[in-house]
Amino acid sequence: MTTASTTQLGAIIDATANAVAENPANAQVVFRGSGRSQGAVGSSITLGNYTIAVDEPPALGGENTAPNPVEFYLAALISCQVVAYRFWADKLGIAFDDLAIEAEGDLDVQGFFGLNDDVRAGFGEVRLAVRITGPESADRYAELQTAADAHCPVLDISRYPTPVHTTLVTN
Repeated sequence: MTTASTTQLGAIIDATANAVAENPANAQVVFRGSGRSQGAVGSSITLGNYTIAVDEPPALGGENTAPNPVEFYLAALISCQVVAYRFWADKLGIAFDDLAIEAEGDLDVQGFFGLNDDVRAGFGEVRLAVRITGPESADRYAELQTAADAHCPVLDISRYPTPVHTTLVTN
């Protein structure tokens, strides 16, 4: 059960709500990352105190030394869903024993390679399978899913257009 983490999450939820009520500017957070090319198509990405490797399989010009960018997207979506489920379970008072999430996405490489401009470069569809067990009814878990999906930042980024502004700096 999630009893140990719900106390900690509840405190975080309360502290955040109080901080934002005191000053709405406290709700604004900026996340940053940077990267450098590495090898044929790989990269080394720095996110705060962490460095991760990204690569492609040989069929896409890489050496298969690390997950590729779309696999990292799936990881980001899965992990964000886990966080959203945990937070919303706490807020709604919904208990669960276990939560496991799988994701898969369909990608047509014609878009990436420029072979067909009518094909998206990204996933055409992503499917999530959420498996949750515990003492609650199916209706309560459906309520939890609705809340988690409505508040998951990575799912939101996927469902709705997010403006991206690129600045090219040359020497």
